Amino acid sequence: MNLLEKWRAGGGTCPPAAPFREILRGGAGGLIAIALVAFLTAWSGYPLVLGSFGASCVLLFGFPESPFAQPRNVIGGHVFASFIGLLCLTLFGAHGWSMALAVGLCISTMMATRTVHPPAGSNPVIIMLSAPAWSFLLTPTLLGAVALVLVALFFNNLATRKTWPRYWK
Repeated sequence: MNLLEKWRAGGGTCPPAAPFREILRGGAGGLIAIALVAFLTAWSGYPLVLGSFGASCVLLFGFPESPFAQPRNVIGGHVFASFIGLLCLTLFGAHGWSMALAVGLCISTMMATRTVHPPAGSNPVIIMLSAPAWSFLLTPTLLGAVALVLVALFFNNLATRKTWPRYWK
C-alpha cells in the first residue's frame, strides 16, 4: 500500500454525534471552568489562565473518560510541558528550532511518564512566543491546571451518574 492509498482512510466512518444532553453538559463544564479560572485571576491578581486550558476543557468535560482527561495527565502534562518549554527558552532562547525541540521533548516526556495531555503540547509554543519568567510554571501552569481538575471533580461527579476520575496514579 502506498502513501496516497493510506491517505484515503481505512474505510471507517465518523463516530456518531453525542446525545444533546452530553453536548450541553460538555459546553457548560467548559464555560464554568474557564469562567472560574478567569474570576480567580481577576480576584487574586495571579495569572491562572493559559491558552491551552480551553483545549483541556474539551477533554475534561467533553470526553472525561479519555486517558488524556485524567488528573495526572492534565496536571502532569501541563507541568512537564511548561517546564521543558521554560528550560529550552532559558538554555537556547526563543527560536523556531528551540521551539520544535521543546515540543518534541514535551511529547517524549509525557509519553515516558504516562502523563500525555495533548493540549499541553502547545505550552512550549506559548512559552517561546511570550518568553515568560520561571514563575509561569506555578502560575498559570500548575495552579490553573489544578483549578481545572477541581472544577472537573465537582462538575463531572454532580452532573452525571458516572465516576470521575477513572484513576489518579
